[in-house]
Amino acid sequence: MRILITGHRGQLGRALMALLKDEEVMGVGRPDHDITNRQAITQAIADFAPHLVIHCAAMTDVEGCARDPEAAYRVNGLGTQNVVLACQAVGAALLYVSTNEVFDGSKGEPYDEWDTPRPINPYGRSKRAGEWYVQNLLDRFYIVRTAWLYAAGGRNFPHRIVQLADERGALRVVTDEVGSPTYAADLAEAIVALIGTGAYGVYHLVNEGVTSRYDFAREILRLTGREQVPVEAITLADYPRASRVPPYTPLRNTAAAALGIRLRPWQEAVADFLEVTGYG
Repeated sequence: MRILITGHRGQLGRALMALLKDEEVMGVGRPDHDITNRQAITQAIADFAPHLVIHCAAMTDVEGCARDPEAAYRVNGLGTQNVVLACQAVGAALLYVSTNEVFDGSKGEPYDEWDTPRPINPYGRSKRAGEWYVQNLLDRFYIVRTAWLYAAGGRNFPHRIVQLADERGALRVVTDEVGSPTYAADLAEAIVALIGTGAYGVYHLVNEGVTSRYDFAREILRLTGREQVPVEAITLADYPRASRVPPYTPLRNTAAAALGIRLRPWQEAVADFLEVTGYG
């Protein structure tokens, strides 16, 4: 199978490139293949003629999206439209990586794949726009929503918690933002398994379990031998941000689990990540 991966230098893109090394794989990214440049991305996809495009490229800086919503929509919405139309032209299937932030966080329990998206911030709205283009312009697609992604070598929550604990000796972490931490290596394995099924549709792929940012931070400190670092529990209201945060957005894996695809509990995943990165 010929597979083209956009955003191949990102956290998930790197993990996928490593896993798919025995396939015929091409990675594309900025500056040569900026997805907002329709001609460049269309030409790249046409030249390679992939059977499948895994679309990881995105503007994922949530705060940056809030400060510049037009840029967010240009990349995550219109950029995805460019990729979708290029797939359409060569007859390729598409796997689009989306986010828990397409939901508003008001459900009070984990979100299922069939729940109606109601994004409340520019990042979520721009990613939902990408979903719309995929669903309305293609017949063969996977939409994979994930959450709180982290990987070795990236700037992410576990890395930041360890860094701030060492720099400041104390932390303040919100208790009322709840979600599904996801290790990029595990997500990549689940995506590879999913594309092997040919079962197109909408999927939620996250490490199993639910936690708050506060409890996630405490577990990171415990696993790295920093449990003595004091952590003050605060609320979202105590931590002003440019972006409005959906407070409760764990994702429930129902569709992929029916195919036998599950990710391990988040506690096991973060312990493995910390060991691999040398923190554990």
